Amino acid sequence: MNQLPQDKKIILFDGVCNYCNDKVNFIIKNDTNDSFRFVALQSETGQKIIAYLGINKTIDSIILYEPGYAYFIKSEAVFRIIKHLSSSVKLLLVFNFIPTNIKNIFYDCIAKNRYKWYGKKENCLLPSEDIASKFIA
Repeated sequence: MNQLPQDKKIILFDGVCNYCNDKVNFIIKNDTNDSFRFVALQSETGQKIIAYLGINKTIDSIILYEPGYAYFIKSEAVFRIIKHLSSSVKLLLVFNFIPTNIKNIFYDCIAKNRYKWYGKKENCLLPSEDIASKFIA
């Protein structure tokens, strides 16, 4: 995985999920330190990263990969992402005291119903020119 930026955290997300795409846009808007890069789970690069990490390719979760360090899934990934966003978003960290297994129950409920509640696209959306540099092909 030498072609990945080693100084950025990589967020792997469901590229056809409307909810997930909205959250990616939210993260980009609040990533004031330019900490993150994004790749769709369904993409060739996304699948290579998943294989490299030894994760089951059918994973139904956001993945935060910190090259050279570790990866995180589900609510653990969400709260690690929040720690790097603008200060107003960090208010959500107040919920981090909740045990991970309890947070993952809520995470799994949203993940299970995200297409039903928010819909999905036929294909991964292409980023606009102004944010294209945030995505890994």
